[in-house]
Amino acid sequence: MRAVKNDVRLSIVVVMLILLATACSPGTAEPDVAATEPAGNSMEGMGDSMGVDNSQATQQYAPLVRGLYEDGEVLFIHTEASDANVAEMLTEMMGGPEVILVPTLADAPPSLLAQVYVFTNGIPGHGPFGFQADIFDSVPGDELYRPLRNVNLISWNEQTSPRELRSVAEIQEAEATGEVTITQPGIVINMPILVWPGGSR
Repeated sequence: MRAVKNDVRLSIVVVMLILLATACSPGTAEPDVAATEPAGNSMEGMGDSMGVDNSQATQQYAPLVRGLYEDGEVLFIHTEASDANVAEMLTEMMGGPEVILVPTLADAPPSLLAQVYVFTNGIPGHGPFGFQADIFDSVPGDELYRPLRNVNLISWNEQTSPRELRSVAEIQEAEATGEVTITQPGIVINMPILVWPGGSR
């Protein structure tokens, strides 16, 4: 009887050894997930597969333009304008990249518009008319910021001494003293700001 029990125990040990050897054999190893995962599932190189070339500089497509906001400098781009002559002028100003004509921008309600002040005379500068930089009334983060801008034309009146103005408050003061005249021709330009005092996109 003892011999039978020993045979049973020996049989159990042999079976267990066979099962253990089978589990550890190279033919049944777990597959390498990294090796078998399709290349398309990897995030690496996704930009290339989507046709995005991150090496291209923004300047090539929409050159940055300098402007002013509350005595600080901003950098912005022109992308569309509601007036054909303005679109052509801005395209030439930026050296080629086209500012697209979109006449319906002029139909935008006031709630969608911020203000930009453009000088038609005064001190020489890099503004679209060859005078000082444009002045903006808001930047990203301001409650009233909008990329669409209603154009305000600023003209220095005769018998004044033009100087660089650097904020909307200074424009309003110059208007109150009779130094400048502000006109609104009803032109709207899309002018997203990319860099502003204390921030950037």
